[in-house]
Parts: sequence; C-alpha cells; structure tokens
Amino acid sequence: MPCETDPSRWKALAVAALAFVMTLIDVSIVNVALPSIGQALEFAEADLQWVVTAYAITFGGFVLLGGRAADIFGRRRVFMTGVALFTLASLVCGLARSESVLIASRAVQGLGAATIASAALSIVMATFAEGTDRNRALGIWAALAGSGAAIGVLAGGVLTEYVGWEWIFLVNVPIGVIVLVFARRFIRESRSEREPSNDLAGAVTVTAGLALLVYAVSNAPDRSWGDVRTTLLIAFAALILAAFVVIESRAQDPLVPFGIFRVGQVAGANVAMFLVGAVIPATFFLLTLYVQRVLGWSALTAGLTFIAIAGTAILWAGLAQALVTHVGPRPVMAGGFTALTAGMVWYTQIPVDASYWSDLLPGYLLIGFAMPFAFVPVSVAALAGVRQHEAGLASGLLNTSNQIGGAIGVAVASSVCFWRFDTSMIDNGPGSFAESFTSGIHLAFWMLAGVAATGVVTAFALLRAGERREARQAATEEPPYVSVP
Repeated sequence: MPCETDPSRWKALAVAALAFVMTLIDVSIVNVALPSIGQALEFAEADLQWVVTAYAITFGGFVLLGGRAADIFGRRRVFMTGVALFTLASLVCGLARSESVLIASRAVQGLGAATIASAALSIVMATFAEGTDRNRALGIWAALAGSGAAIGVLAGGVLTEYVGWEWIFLVNVPIGVIVLVFARRFIRESRSEREPSNDLAGAVTVTAGLALLVYAVSNAPDRSWGDVRTTLLIAFAALILAAFVVIESRAQDPLVPFGIFRVGQVAGANVAMFLVGAVIPATFFLLTLYVQRVLGWSALTAGLTFIAIAGTAILWAGLAQALVTHVGPRPVMAGGFTALTAGMVWYTQIPVDASYWSDLLPGYLLIGFAMPFAFVPVSVAALAGVRQHEAGLASGLLNTSNQIGGAIGVAVASSVCFWRFDTSMIDNGPGSFAESFTSGIHLAFWMLAGVAATGVVTAFALLRAGERREARQAATEEPPYVSVP
C-alpha cells in the first residue's frame, strides 16, 4: 500500500533542497575567490588547491556512509547534524586567518556536505510516494542541483568583488540556521526498522577507498597521471575498494547489500549519474578558465554569464518531470544526453575572440536544457522500486556516483586541456597563449562530448535492461513502496 500523504511535504522539500543547494554552491563558489584567498592568507602556490581538494575529499569519501547512517539513525536527525556541522565549519572558514585553519575547516565542511547530500535526497524519497508527486519533486530537485554550480560561480564573483572572500563562507551561516529551524518543523523523522549494521570493516574500507581515490584524481593534473605517486595512490585506492567488495560479499549484514543493484534501473542510473557528473562540473571549470584567461573577463563578469545556464535549467525542469511521468526515464534521459553532447561539440568550435551572444550563449542554453533532462530521469530511475529501509543507501550511491564522476571529469578535462596547451605552446611559441589555450579547451570538450555520448548509449542499453528486470519483478512479487512514519 502507498504511503500516507504528508501535508507538509512541499515545505519539507524546500528545506531539504535549500540545504542541498548550499553544499553544491560551495563546490564552485570557492574557485572564483581562490586568488583573493591566496593573497590574503599568504598561501604557498602549491597549497592553494587544498582549499578545493580538502572539501572534495571528505564530500566524496563520506557521502555513501552518510546515506546509510540516515537509514539507521534517522534521516532528519542525520540531516540536521550535517547542517549544523556544515554551518559551524563555514563560520570557521570565514574567520580563518591561516591556511591550516582554512583547509581543516574546509575538510569538515565537506563532511557536513556529504551527510546533508545523502540524507536530504533520502528525505525526499521517504516523503513523496513513488509516482507523479515524487517525479515533480525530483524535477525541482534536479533543476536546483543542475543550477547549483552555476549559481556558485555567480555568487563567488559577486561576493568576492563587493564584500570580500570571507563572505563566500559566512553567507552559509544564516542559511544553515534557517534550515535547522524549519527542518524540525516540516521534516518528519523516518528510519529503517532493521537493526543497525555492524559492518565496521565495510564502513572503513569504502570511506578510505573513496576518499583516497578523490585525493589521487584531484591531484593528478598537477603531478601528472604518469607520476609514480599518482599511480600508486590510485592503485592503492582500487585495492581498498576491492577489499570492500570482498568484505560486503561475505558480510552477514553488509553496509551496502549489492542486491540493490538488481532493483529496477538502479545500476544503469548510477552509471548515467557518473557520466553526467563527469561532464557538468568539468564544463563549468573549462568555461570559467576560458572566459577569464582567454577573453580576459573579470570574475564577476564570468559569474554573470552562467545565469543563462541556471535560468534555462529551471525553465525546462517542469517539462522534464512531466515527460518522465508519461513516457518513462529512458527516452527523456537519452534526449538530455543528446543535448549535452551537442553542447560539448558546440564548444569545440569557440574562437579565440568569442562573443557572448553568438559563441557562448547557444552552448549555455543547450547545457541548461540538458541538465534537467538528464538529472530528473536519472534520479527517478535510481530511486524507483527501492524500499524504505534502503532509501539512504540509494541516495548515497547516487551522490557517490555524482561526486566521483565530478572529481574524475574535472581532473581528466584539466589534464587534457593543459597537455594540449603545453604542446601547442612548444610548437607555436610563447606569443600564441590565447590560441594555444583555446586549442586545449577544444580538445577537452571533444573528450567531454565522447563522455556525454556514452550517456546516450547508457540510456538505451542499461536502462532498457533495468526496465525488463522491473517487469519481471512486477510479475512475481508485490511492488515495493516507501512509507512515512
């Protein structure tokens, strides 16, 4: 039987989404302010990347554990704990006067963000019954998620320009307090009725493996992918994650029961989320570099250009969720990845002296259209058919796919871009900076176009297999549902 309708469900969605967007904004908002932070706190050039990397490591490493903790200890409780941790860490970041304090507090921020991300999505899943209402909620969620990075670039430029870099962190404090106040009022507590897992070995290995992988990949562009240290770190991370798989396959009560990948379209949706996660952050990274280093635009101007992506994503989200409800996730996802591929191909042609209206805006509009048409069906497919006691696990897996995809996508795109740039500079001489850098941007976007095109194949192949599996399950057992206490 379906879950009882929660009269406060849309208010609960607003609270959860506000916190989630806050964590996404913090991924990109810092990039614009890095030069100001480095100058104010006298960072060594090699250490400045840690302001970004420290956040990425704990966010990517703990997101799966955060989702499982939400199932076990209560989704609202874990969500509010994450918000409190994130808010406190943001305050310390804004008040930091040394690089060590800032980097350490950024790591704590990432831990809070990992907890928020998985708990928030599992709250949405537990609050909305499967069907039209949940699809509509996920449409709103996807529009905000897709716009988060663009909003972060814009906010970073405005705050750094007018009030100082400290406020890219301090702005989170009042938002966090508002979320904490309204979370207790509008979000119902829910948790799994099963006994907590005692799989400590699984928890340690998956967290350590993911964190080490994000660290190794994030640092690879600076040290080179062929560097011995980079190779050893990635190999060690793979070894730890392999140990995790062995542990989970033998555990009596595993932290991550692998049977969840046999539920409906969960496996295919996570592959698709990894791919879209690899493309979108890398696109923002490359475009931000291009408009600032080649076109010479200020951080504020660069941020303002991304309004087109955010606005377009919000505009198309309603249609994306309606189509998912009527025709299913697969064709909508294929359309989203097709548009994303077209956007990447468009940017392989941008000239050295690009105009915003004729050269950048069409690509921005394509990406803004593609994001809800990718994020909404992926989210629906990843959560469809998952039972209540695994809501946090499913959310954690989806967020993990997104975070790991983002870390790898940005690292690989950065490496491809700068490798081509260095090669071109050697061939053409130092006077060809703009041409060489643009050439690097072109090659990186060709690589991203290939990743996006793989998403189209994923939609038709993996999700079709998932649909057949759903049909077999529906014919042999009572359909699963999510209930709200």
